[in-house]
Parts: sequence; C-alpha cells; structure tokens
Amino acid sequence: MIARLHNWNLTPEEAIQVQKDLRDRLILTWDQRPVTTIAGVDVSVKTETARAAIVVLRYPELMPLEAVSADAPLVFPYIPGLLSFREGPAVLAAWSNLQNKPDLLMFDGQGIAHPRGIGIASQMGLWLERPTIGVAKSRLYGRHEEVGPGRGARVNLFDKKGNVIGAVLRTRERTNPLYISPGHLMDVKYAVEFVLACNTSYRLPEPTRWAHKVAGGEKLPGEDREQPRLF
Repeated sequence: MIARLHNWNLTPEEAIQVQKDLRDRLILTWDQRPVTTIAGVDVSVKTETARAAIVVLRYPELMPLEAVSADAPLVFPYIPGLLSFREGPAVLAAWSNLQNKPDLLMFDGQGIAHPRGIGIASQMGLWLERPTIGVAKSRLYGRHEEVGPGRGARVNLFDKKGNVIGAVLRTRERTNPLYISPGHLMDVKYAVEFVLACNTSYRLPEPTRWAHKVAGGEKLPGEDREQPRLF
C-alpha cells in the first residue's frame, strides 16, 4: 500500500513547501517491530531517465531474497536538497514490482540530516509507510567532531540548534565514514545498529551496496539458482 502524498511535477518552490509540510509527519522513534527482511534502495541517472533498484535481503542472515529495478523519466531538475523529487517516481515504480515488501529500507541518501529535515529516506518512508534509514556517503548538512579511525567508531551529527540528527559512522578502517540518519519510524540509535548489523567487509552495508550494483546494471542477486549466496 502506498500513501499518495503529493504530485511529482512541481516547481522547486512547490517542492520545498511540500517538504516543510511533510516534515511534521515524520515519526522519529523505533517501535521494536520484528524485522526479518531489509531492503537497500539506490537510484542511478542517465540522461533523462532514473533507474531505481531495490534489493531485499533476509535479516539477519543477509541472504538475497529478491531484487527489482524500474525506470522512470526525470520530471525534476537536479537541485541539492530536493533529490527525492528527482528520484522518487523511479523508487515507487520499483516498489510496485516487489513481491516481498521489506520490513525496513536503507536508502543511498539522507534521512533527517537535511537542511529542512526531510531527505529522500524520510520522504519515501512516508510514501511507503515503512521504517527507513538514510545511508549517505557524504555530508549534506550538519556539523560533527572528528570520528575515530576504527570500525564502529562514531560521533553525533548535529543541526544548527544542537539537536542530534544522525551519526557519522566509520564502517571500515582507512575508509571515509558514512552519514547515518533516521528517515521515518526510526531513531539515530537503532539506525546505527541496523547499519552495523548489515555491514560485512565493505564500507557500505549490504543492502545499499547491492542496490548500487543493481542500479548500475549488474546482475540481480539470486538470479543464478546454483549460487544462492552472493556475499
């Protein structure tokens, strides 16, 4: 079931107002619901088309269960802070192709670590009515102290008022940290715990790592029945 919250063909000014209206609808607590599947979501853009990939893994085994992708025409320009309006339609198209709807989703992008407190993980969490986590490879907004060098080292990410909006998490030694923030139906503490639980020997957690591969055109996990485990 998808909650249809707004149109996608908007001006930048209208999109900003939508974000401001939706921000107050976010629930930033984790309700301890059972989680047996986690999905990663990533979007690649080529010319005038966005391709979204969703890869669903069994949790906590991290075994591939299903992967889908879908294309959608771009209806919104590239504007920092308004990524969801550019990529959201493709994500919804991919979601409609899923047979196994996941209990939780990780997005390659921001949650509430965003100038208006509502990045793509937050906005799509409201659309999909699922817990979501933003797993970003770079900082969009917020300030933080230096994070330690070891795996699992983390520091808080703060907004201008001093509120904690996420965590800067090093998932692998000698690699850049990730910027983790709750999207919807999630908080900072459990967002970090889920990311670490899905992290193996790579910088990215397995859900978004595989979603990135699939969005780039690589073979969908699980297609080869002779090889059920791919990582």
